[in-house]
Amino acid sequence: MNGVIAGISYRALLGRRRIWLLIILPLVLIGLAVLLQVIGSGGEKVTVTFMQTFAIGTMLPLLGMIAGTGVIAPEIDDGTIIHLLAKPISRPVIAQTKFLVAASILALFAAVPTFVAAYLLVGLQSGIAYGFALGALVGGVAYAAVFMLLGILTRHAVTVGIVYALVWEGVVGNFVPGARRFSIQQWAQSVGDQVSSSPFFSAEIAPGFAVPALIVITVGAVVWAGQRLRSFSLTGDE
Repeated sequence: MNGVIAGISYRALLGRRRIWLLIILPLVLIGLAVLLQVIGSGGEKVTVTFMQTFAIGTMLPLLGMIAGTGVIAPEIDDGTIIHLLAKPISRPVIAQTKFLVAASILALFAAVPTFVAAYLLVGLQSGIAYGFALGALVGGVAYAAVFMLLGILTRHAVTVGIVYALVWEGVVGNFVPGARRFSIQQWAQSVGDQVSSSPFFSAEIAPGFAVPALIVITVGAVVWAGQRLRSFSLTGDE
């Protein structure tokens, strides 16, 4: 990890309009949790359904897209990536640093609010809050890698990311049984399910598949991103 690149990436990501999206989505999650608690619609079953649908199913992939593409795609679009690539820094190190920045942002803006929302609804009951927070953490790390790679591969990363997050993860992954084995959010829920003892929190993907899949997709995306950066020339051509 390179400290200078990390600092630049944090300032760029948190200083742009993306910061408002990073803040608004978690606030909506917590606000809905408070509303459910106020109207007396809590309980384990409602909480698990709510967290699966909104926290892991909607908020997490969208935050992953915002943070993952945001750490590098704008630099590629405006050409400032050339100045970074001109420095005597290994391009895989650049990719690794960008990934770590995006992953840390997701830990803060996804995993923490997920825990808070679940805690507001059921406290520490049945380990639901811990389970979903862990799921959001590991899922967020994987999303950070995948969306960072998309930001390098295509100038339409946001569009592709939205299609992936809402269509594949939100629709296909939830309603097509076979596709669930290739869904990051399903893998994240599988990991979280190992922490929770709630009978309502039951993942369909075995952890024996989900954990290796998360590792492979995360490491693979970061390595590919580093190799892809090697193809960028200092003139801006690929």
